[in-house]
Amino acid sequence: MEVLKEKVEEEEEAEREEAAERGEKMTRPLETRREEPPMTQEMLRDLEKKLSEIEITIPEQPLIVTKDTIDISKLPLSYQSNTLKEEHLLQVADNFARQYSHLCPDRVPLFLHPLNECQVPKFVSTTIRPTLMPYPELYNWDSCAQFVSDFLSMVSLPDPLQPPSHLYSSTTVLKHQKGNCFDFSTLLCSMLIGAGYDAYCVNGYGSQDLCQMDLTRDVCPLTMKHKEEVQEEEKVPPKKYAIKPPRDLSSRFEQEQKMKKQQEIKGEKEKRWKEEEQRLLELEKAKIDPLHGLRVHAWVLVLSGKREVPESFFIDPLTARSYSTQDDHFLGIESLWNHKNYWVNMQDCWNGCKDLVFDLGDPVRWEYLLLGTDKPQLAVAEEEDDGMNDDEDMENLGKEDEDKSFDMPPSWVEQIEISPEAFETRCPNGKKVIQYKRAKLEKWAPYLNSDGLVCRLTTYKDLECTETLEIKEWYQHREDMLELKHINKNTGLNIDYFKPGHPQALRVHSYKSMQPEMDRVMEFYETARVDGLIKREETPKTMTEYYQGRSDFLSYRHVDFGDRVKKLALNSAESNPRPMVKITERFSRNPAKPADEDVVERVFLIPEERIQLRYHCRDDHITASKREFLRRTEVDSKGNKIIMTPDMCISFEVEPMEHTKKLLYQYEAMMKLKNEEKLSKHQAWESELEVLEILKLREEEEEAHALTISIYDTKRNEKSKEYREAMERVMHEEHLRQVEAQLDYLAPFLAQLPPGEKLTRWQAARVKDECLSDFKQRLIDKANLIQARFEKETQELQKKQQWYQENQVTLTPEDEDWYLSYCSQAMFRIRILEQRLNRHKELAPLKYLALEEKLHKDPRLVDFLKVFV
Repeated sequence: MEVLKEKVEEEEEAEREEAAERGEKMTRPLETRREEPPMTQEMLRDLEKKLSEIEITIPEQPLIVTKDTIDISKLPLSYQSNTLKEEHLLQVADNFARQYSHLCPDRVPLFLHPLNECQVPKFVSTTIRPTLMPYPELYNWDSCAQFVSDFLSMVSLPDPLQPPSHLYSSTTVLKHQKGNCFDFSTLLCSMLIGAGYDAYCVNGYGSQDLCQMDLTRDVCPLTMKHKEEVQEEEKVPPKKYAIKPPRDLSSRFEQEQKMKKQQEIKGEKEKRWKEEEQRLLELEKAKIDPLHGLRVHAWVLVLSGKREVPESFFIDPLTARSYSTQDDHFLGIESLWNHKNYWVNMQDCWNGCKDLVFDLGDPVRWEYLLLGTDKPQLAVAEEEDDGMNDDEDMENLGKEDEDKSFDMPPSWVEQIEISPEAFETRCPNGKKVIQYKRAKLEKWAPYLNSDGLVCRLTTYKDLECTETLEIKEWYQHREDMLELKHINKNTGLNIDYFKPGHPQALRVHSYKSMQPEMDRVMEFYETARVDGLIKREETPKTMTEYYQGRSDFLSYRHVDFGDRVKKLALNSAESNPRPMVKITERFSRNPAKPADEDVVERVFLIPEERIQLRYHCRDDHITASKREFLRRTEVDSKGNKIIMTPDMCISFEVEPMEHTKKLLYQYEAMMKLKNEEKLSKHQAWESELEVLEILKLREEEEEAHALTISIYDTKRNEKSKEYREAMERVMHEEHLRQVEAQLDYLAPFLAQLPPGEKLTRWQAARVKDECLSDFKQRLIDKANLIQARFEKETQELQKKQQWYQENQVTLTPEDEDWYLSYCSQAMFRIRILEQRLNRHKELAPLKYLALEEKLHKDPRLVDFLKVFV
């Protein structure tokens, strides 16, 4: 309280001087006492007495985050107790809360130090643990918010009108995967601060939908279609000598009457549509919330500046959606905090958060708890500093800062860690369901479903979600590379989307039935196909193919089929193909050929035995050349050879050439077209077989729906797992064998005996004697080795001493220092060797007796050595 008294006295004196100079009254909301007359010592003591009598009531009802009991004994010491600095911070917070309650009695108590899972009060700022996750997916705010929203399950506040009495650590919340909005915000704020964002936890008031995570009146983001910018086609300037269009001879009166009738019909449709929309809006309209503006909620504020954030915004951690700071869902703010400081909102929230200014350095709008804030305070006007000694002010300011500044203690929460398994599983138990307006979103963890399904979006026609409109299913890790399946219940149309890598290079498959010769559309990855096929459209009577990048410049092929001839045998598409009636092919421009000889369209009329050709149009022409061949058989019914006649080729040429009029040229062209017709029919037949093959393959893939497993996934890869377990088993057996061989003191002597032969009494006695004799010899050898090293060190020392006595007069100080150092080290080694030798002499008999006793108790010798005993 002495620090408080000094602080209040100094602030009051400074305020009185400023008020006297400016003749103004202070308007700071928190410190309204500055408008009163100067305080005396008695008034100050009376104020201290009143502040000490004010008590902050804390709700006793604990927040149960999970149904499971928390084992406190396994938690770190920082969870179970407070340090001296934390205790000091709690005292500062209580002092701040008492002042706040006294000066703002109409405001609710501040949310400062709730209890943690160990029933220990912890300041809210120390509960935030900034952590940068090791996953690149969690580096941006949207992915972090989506992870927190998916990973945790929401638990409602015990009292919707008050903050919770308990605030658990993020490690406990992650372990149980449950929490309230304050737990969500604390975890998300810790991750965002660790990722470099200027993030804050906010304690305020929200709408009923926001507090209860009710998204039934919100549109699912996956159903929103992105607006595509339609680029206006540039109008081609008309040619100077273009043909004028024919004159319009239709009646304007009839057109006006027709337009008037269409507008009336359109107006009636719009009226009915508006009435239906108004009816749906009334049904969707939320009921009046009796607790509107009183429901407590917590969310995250991200200020602009860091990480190139252009504008401040809110994040609702329950739904991972971002909102503007002026959104109607947020109705007020009591306070906010990060890992460094705590701020109280002193602005009026009568209009929600729309008029709030988030300049935390403004002490009029935001009252901070600690002086060590990193937000810049408002600069003091230069006029107020006139007539003051700058040096003395700097010294006094430095002393005041040293006395009053207090740094936030480090977080008591352990390092936040998310295992790869938990990061991959995401949702609690691997599944999560979110209900939207006329839509339901289901999420699953990878590999949880045998078919690789990870997400399903079901849209409905009505608000009650009884009539299904369409279904979208997303897949992962499919061997058939299936990525998305779109099912329209109204039309019965199914659309499958594939990633690159399908055996048939399939990209999109649209169909209503998997039966052959039905309406379907297949799109392919053209770079993965040799023939350059992009798209194939099929109906019961037609088949159309689109190509790109072919060497023969083919870009389009359309085949018309006739009725299949009935056969007595079992019909099948392969044995009894559909007869081809017409084949239409189109080609791109071949710059190597003249336009008059470059075919743009080729039509084979098979039953009529006709071939129609149309050539490209030259740039300086308005029409193109055409030819039609009446193909006939080479021989007639009597076997006579048919000769080419001029009536077998009908042509229209823009610029006739001599060689094109010759019958030889026409005959060669017709024979070439005849071969091309055979080739086109064969390619169309192969396309039919390919469609059947793709349909058969798709049926097998849907039945098997096998999933791919990475070789690095050691838990799911059975082959890798079995190989690893076998290698570990072999290494373990080898290790046991080596250990057993090292500890078996009889192994070298038993190996000298014939394999498989049983020991005799005489052999057992000999093995025992040899083992003891060998061990005795090794003890003697070890003692001799130590003795030899001892004698060697002694001789070396004597030689150095003799050398020193002979050259003592001529030695330099450096040589004497080296000699003394050598003597010291040599004496140290000699003493160590002496101790080792003495210890070996003491322990050698004991080791010998211990080995003899082990040999008498060895199960391989005990039966034979009893007789000798």
